[in-house]
Amino acid sequence: MASLVGGSESKSKKGKKPHKNKPTSKKYEHYTIEGDKLKRDKSCPRCGAGIFLANHKDRLSCGKCKYTEFLK
Repeated sequence: MASLVGGSESKSKKGKKPHKNKPTSKKYEHYTIEGDKLKRDKSCPRCGAGIFLANHKDRLSCGKCKYTEFLK
């Protein structure tokens, strides 16, 4: 039977993990300005405004609710 004094043997790494920067949001890529008008990419009809559909070569899809529109 293993002794419980001194902690766990499986813990070999001590200290904090190194900090990793998160990738920044690129929501600005979904908006374009044409003259005095603001043009937006297509948003999800289920989730509402602000949740944009991803543009694939044969479909538009929502990553949040899995809504899909197929292109012809």
